[in-house]
Amino acid sequence: MSSSHMNIITVIGSGLIGRSWAMVFVSGGYSVKIYDNQPGQAAKAIAEIRKQLEELEEAHMLRGELTATQQLALISSYNDLTQALEGAFFVQECVFEQLEVKQSVFQEIEHLVGKDVILSSSTSCLVPSNVFSKVQNKSRCLVSHPVNPPYYVKLVELVPHPETAATVMDATHSLMTKVGQAPVCLKKEIDGFALNRVQAAIIAESWRLVQDGVISVKDIDLVMSEGLGMRYAFIGPMETMHLNAPAGLEDYMKRYGEGITRVLNSFGPVPNFSGGEAAKSIVNEMCELIPSEAQHLSARMERRDQLLMGLAKLKKEH
Repeated sequence: MSSSHMNIITVIGSGLIGRSWAMVFVSGGYSVKIYDNQPGQAAKAIAEIRKQLEELEEAHMLRGELTATQQLALISSYNDLTQALEGAFFVQECVFEQLEVKQSVFQEIEHLVGKDVILSSSTSCLVPSNVFSKVQNKSRCLVSHPVNPPYYVKLVELVPHPETAATVMDATHSLMTKVGQAPVCLKKEIDGFALNRVQAAIIAESWRLVQDGVISVKDIDLVMSEGLGMRYAFIGPMETMHLNAPAGLEDYMKRYGEGITRVLNSFGPVPNFSGGEAAKSIVNEMCELIPSEAQHLSARMERRDQLLMGLAKLKKEH
């Protein structure tokens, strides 16, 4: 990965995720070429990245060993796809979450890069077999699904196409580790991947509990932020169970397995998230806590990122 011919990464798309990936990759010392098919957008993205990197440096939260100025020197913008792909060993696609758009992008990219260049998609919900269906050489294709915002939340899910080569998964895992991410490898593709499937289960039961009048929107969020989330910020559900019984996981299941099964069997159907009075009531309750106007949401997003930055620093120290 450190050889001179393997230090250029091309990021396709200059939106929030594209900018975040660019910042992550330059923090590891890689040269990043940002491409956007809208003239001038990639250059605007670099201006936004400059602002963010300088703020991070001032807050002593800049990732990597290079200064903000040194990292910015590694980023360049392109309106021409051929030029943007020249010399790249890894391509990270970050365009709209629309299957046809991603398929078209990868079909075009494949004709412009060498056969050993890894093609990676940032999709959060489209399985690799669909994203790369129009690519001829699928062995070098995979999904690298980050968590928003990627700069502060380091997890990245590596999801293989059924034909993805093991060497491609290994090389991507090494790259993500080198730039400070926390990669996890799925052994096969599945709708929603791992993170969104777990998240969907939490969302569904939280929604049901509010909908059924068991708890308020404010308090169900506290169940996570002041309860489960406190543990899950450092250890996952499997280790949590393993540590919550005197003799570990097997003992935990002997003690609590029957109760867990009973609770799971009591879960209701998948809620209707977008229709009916129940959904409207939940939305209204949330908006009373945090109004949905842009200025209120932006302020909370900034607060979220500041808290995540502090948590990332704490986790690094421990």
